[in-house]
Amino acid sequence: MTDLATEYAGISANGTVSLRFPESEYRARIARTRQIMAQRGLDAMLVFAQESHFYLTGFDTAGYVFFQVGIVTAADAPLTLLTRTPDKRQAEVNSLYDDVRIWLNAEDIDPAVELRHLLSEMGLAGRKLGVELATYGLTAANWRGVEAALDGFCTLDDASDIVRTQRLVKSPLELDYTRAAGKLADAATMAAIEAARPGAFDTALSGAAVTAMLGAGADMPSGGPLVNVGPRALFGRGIGGPRRVEEDDQVLIELAGSACRYHVVIEHTVSVGRTDPRQLSQMGVAIEALERIKEAAVPGEKLGTLDDIHRRVLDGAGFAKARYAACGYALGCTFKPTWMDVPPMIYTGNPLVLEPGMVFFVHIMIPDTETGLVAGVGQTFAIGEDGRGVETFSELPLQLWSA
Repeated sequence: MTDLATEYAGISANGTVSLRFPESEYRARIARTRQIMAQRGLDAMLVFAQESHFYLTGFDTAGYVFFQVGIVTAADAPLTLLTRTPDKRQAEVNSLYDDVRIWLNAEDIDPAVELRHLLSEMGLAGRKLGVELATYGLTAANWRGVEAALDGFCTLDDASDIVRTQRLVKSPLELDYTRAAGKLADAATMAAIEAARPGAFDTALSGAAVTAMLGAGADMPSGGPLVNVGPRALFGRGIGGPRRVEEDDQVLIELAGSACRYHVVIEHTVSVGRTDPRQLSQMGVAIEALERIKEAAVPGEKLGTLDDIHRRVLDGAGFAKARYAACGYALGCTFKPTWMDVPPMIYTGNPLVLEPGMVFFVHIMIPDTETGLVAGVGQTFAIGEDGRGVETFSELPLQLWSA
């Protein structure tokens, strides 16, 4: 993955900034964002989502857990970032932010007030500003501070969708990173399956997966791995406290490979020791649903149709009570705490129209509480051009694995 990152690294006009994409791609994204802002009557946008920082400028940091905001004006003006000192150098050499301002931790310092001073300096008093509200980068407490500090200073409007919507359709270089992430996810999953032996802790399987992908040049994924053993395999989330694999057992593995923050998720189920024939049948139903969904995932189709298929196949096989109410979500470049790049989720009635280059993870999860058996399988794919079908980012066969 290092070679891939090096191949697509770009250098800004000042000769100092290292970027993951050519600078022209970032500039096109910024220009499109400004066009949308102008159409909505916004004079500027307050960027709080780390994914948006990365998408627009290349800025890559964990500083979003504190107060960190980018200011993008609708007019062609310098891009400004307000952040803390630990993020300063990264912003200077790994982003297209032109002006990096610092707020300092102190009892009498309110970063929201610092933001107001900066906006006043930029001539944005009395203007209409968009705010990214639907993000982990803006906590409820920080939003209350921003709202209070800017009350009467300017007009605020929710602009959470402006960058997020653009990110749904991946560029050719974004798809290259996604393909690389798929290879990493396959390697990690195989390492976990090979470690699934009686007596092994589930945490050892996670360790094998992470070691395999990091050894191959991956980024640390923004979530997981999820490795659930025995009765826990029916859980839809990971849980703390290690558990050993038993002689006759089951293991659910769901994990992401990550290349330059772009994620591919896959899910597989492993039968350890004796396999219950009912689990084989259950897995057949899950695989059938996934394959039918991939066949239906074509440009012009509505996203909700994919979940209609999920429901129809599982309900018809008698798993109406076991199935989930949604069967997946969008993927892309994400930061902790999750690899899920949502919205959108794949649920019945979602009106989003599929376009080439959109990337989704679809997983069919059948936790049968009556038998205690699970069948979980999932793949990440991109919507292809008309008549070309989906591009699946995994080469692992769809089956109930044996260990």
